[in-house]
Amino acid sequence: MRWKKISDAVIRRLPLYLRVLDDLASDPNTQLISSQELGVRAGVGPALVRKDLAWFGEFGKQGVGYEVKYLRDELRRILNLDEEIRIAIVGAGSLGAAFARYTHKRYADDSSFNLNVVALFDNDPEKIGKDIDHIPVFAAAELQERVKELGVQMAIIAVPAEYAQSAADELVKAGVKAILNFAPVKLSVPEGVHMASADLSLELQRLAYYLRD
Repeated sequence: MRWKKISDAVIRRLPLYLRVLDDLASDPNTQLISSQELGVRAGVGPALVRKDLAWFGEFGKQGVGYEVKYLRDELRRILNLDEEIRIAIVGAGSLGAAFARYTHKRYADDSSFNLNVVALFDNDPEKIGKDIDHIPVFAAAELQERVKELGVQMAIIAVPAEYAQSAADELVKAGVKAILNFAPVKLSVPEGVHMASADLSLELQRLAYYLRD
């Protein structure tokens, strides 16, 4: 399939385009958008917008632009965002709980947002058996069983660095193919499992450079 040859750099830009289209979708006066405007709003050049979208088909007309609703629907389909995606969070500490609350509220309030956190996992007896915004917290030992039972497709790792690899290993064994890692450590996963990392401390340290006078 042609889509399998597409670089991750292209895939990373598609949600930027989708965010612009989501913002415009509520405006009945904006039915079309040019590659120029889409690029400006997404922070990329118009030629790159056209090149990225061309990988997946012909969505616009020269001199006319893209139909906002149609392109939005197509990008959601391409990104597998046209159906519910069930997510588990490993780690019910401050970060995991905050992300669970944010995602739960967004899922409840926004009909176009289909990322649904259905479970959290932790080793702390004080948290196990309770819930965070109606999302149950299970024992980490139950991870493989619960992931399969709940149909979890994606997971977030929000545990200390020393536990992150074992958490990833358990998720892989449970059949999870997409993992977002917030732990400040590089993790190893087998081919076929997609891992993205977000190291907040590194980003803050990078930003500190620009505080110079």
